[in-house]
Amino acid sequence: MFNLDFDFDFSPLLQFASNFSSVPLNTLIPIMAFSMAMPWNSGEEKMHHLLHVPEFDNPTSTMLTPQAVYMLQRAPLLAIGTLDSEGRPWTSVWGGQSGFSQPVGGGMVGTRTIVDGVHDPVVQALTGGTEKGEMVRGEGKLLSGLALDLMNRKRVKIFGLMVAGALGEVTVEGASDAETSKDLPEKQDQLQLVYKVEQSLGNCPKYMNQYELRPTLTTAKLVEKADRLGEKAKELVKRSDMFFLSSSTDEDMDTNHRGGPPGFVRVISDTEIVYPEYSGNRLYQTLGNLQINPRVGITFPDYETGDILYVTGEAEILVLDDAAKVLPGSNLALKIKIAEARLVEGGLPFRGERKGPSPYNPLVRTLVTEGNIKGSLSGPQKFARLIKKTKLTPTISRFTFSVSKGINYAPGQWVALDFSKDMYYGYSHMRDDDPQSLNDDFVRTFTISSTPTFAEGNETEFDITIRKVGPVTSYLLKQNDRAGFEIPILGVGGEFKIEQEPGKLTPFIAGGVGITPLLGQIQSLDITPETFKLYWTVRKADIELVIKILEQYPQLAKCTEIFLTGTSMPLSGTESSVKVLAEQGVGVWKRRMEGKDLEEVKGQAWFLCAGRGLRKSVVEWAEGGKVLFEDFDY
Repeated sequence: MFNLDFDFDFSPLLQFASNFSSVPLNTLIPIMAFSMAMPWNSGEEKMHHLLHVPEFDNPTSTMLTPQAVYMLQRAPLLAIGTLDSEGRPWTSVWGGQSGFSQPVGGGMVGTRTIVDGVHDPVVQALTGGTEKGEMVRGEGKLLSGLALDLMNRKRVKIFGLMVAGALGEVTVEGASDAETSKDLPEKQDQLQLVYKVEQSLGNCPKYMNQYELRPTLTTAKLVEKADRLGEKAKELVKRSDMFFLSSSTDEDMDTNHRGGPPGFVRVISDTEIVYPEYSGNRLYQTLGNLQINPRVGITFPDYETGDILYVTGEAEILVLDDAAKVLPGSNLALKIKIAEARLVEGGLPFRGERKGPSPYNPLVRTLVTEGNIKGSLSGPQKFARLIKKTKLTPTISRFTFSVSKGINYAPGQWVALDFSKDMYYGYSHMRDDDPQSLNDDFVRTFTISSTPTFAEGNETEFDITIRKVGPVTSYLLKQNDRAGFEIPILGVGGEFKIEQEPGKLTPFIAGGVGITPLLGQIQSLDITPETFKLYWTVRKADIELVIKILEQYPQLAKCTEIFLTGTSMPLSGTESSVKVLAEQGVGVWKRRMEGKDLEEVKGQAWFLCAGRGLRKSVVEWAEGGKVLFEDFDY
């Protein structure tokens, strides 16, 4: 780890800039400062109109506020944007430890930091074409920034004009990376920059994923540069959980942050990417600028490796139906056409360890071309009426619905239900007591756990068996089966089918309520110890689920191995249930499932329904064998 001391003598830059001004810049310290109210620009007003945002005042301050000064001094990260000689915006990320920026008077800020002086497009745009150590006048160059403290989820936006800058060189003696035992280059590029802040604004922490940063030295190497994304660049985008973007008008500029779960930015092609705009503070400063000037500069940092992807291109704002056609489930999205992309290996002067995701992150919204479930739902509206609710364990229940006009489904398929009419309570910026309730369209898919009994024109029933895991399932568990509760059906789908080969043992691996696809198909399967094997991992607290399922389907007992996990209740509390299962011929193991447990079915096709953790392990245990499972996006 490097502790880089910062020498904040920016007087040479200030004196250099003053030589071109009738008044010395370092004397421009106001006795009293007033922040004037800022109007919205035409693009922001257009976004407010499109999305029916009620009229409110622009909270942006027309000065460097004390809040902004504090964040610039304390934040270990500064995302910064500017325009190149062609007017294209670029964004970079500097820092690694707090203290590399300081106020120097008159609303001005000085930043001194190690940078990649060769490949960083922002450094090039600010100081390009000059010798190292040579000072450069700002000459009115637009500059925007975002000071961030990712661990404490704090950020402040700034906009201003470059005053002066210089790219020099600093020697770091004995440089080495303790983690890799590799020597690092002792000579590093160091940027000194002074800029006059004309706007500042505190931003909300809503989608900030936590990273703990530590400074290091750059080992920058350009690995891809083209008018499209190469394979390495696409992989970086696909695993990113945040990026920074800059937009501009003729007289203003904005740098902002976007965060979400890894993969929330989707790669459409080598030349196009798209991401959903989650609900925020509804200022729409970035999108407002893009309404006026569609050019955008984006950077994707990889905190773990130190790689960074710089992109500049043109943005297309997708609203309502246009957004849903590309990213079903979204009502606002941004699609970027790439003009130039640069992937730099080891270009960041810091590394970061991922700590916690934002509690507001929604699920990844996939492209309609990726088989997005919502993109395939259509047909006349039907309603499911709740007629029976059966509690199986403290957190798992079975719900029986009737559909007056019938519903046609195949064994193992899912049903998509729309809870939005009952659960959407209107716009809310943040809701710390229930963060996952925001950015939720309240559409859920549930595997149907009953066998089809469809008859044309007759009332048809179907079951779903679910665990309480979020706002929708919690809401459903509160419903009374005698109150006439109805829910719209959006559609039915899925192709997960358990197929048996004559003379071979068919294994099904389930995690908790992952038993449900089997229940819907069980009547069409040959269930004997010679033909079928169920490996079922269940929390000890849910052992009653096993008891009740085997009461309903006793033929499963002698074909089943149960693995009891979890610490929510002592093993002694399960002994009577274990005895009941053992008497039926069930194999019971008081531990997690392991690869050795599946040795007898090696070489067979494995059918699986489980959470990501168990699914990953099973795929590894299969060692390249065939594992078939249903993968739900929602």
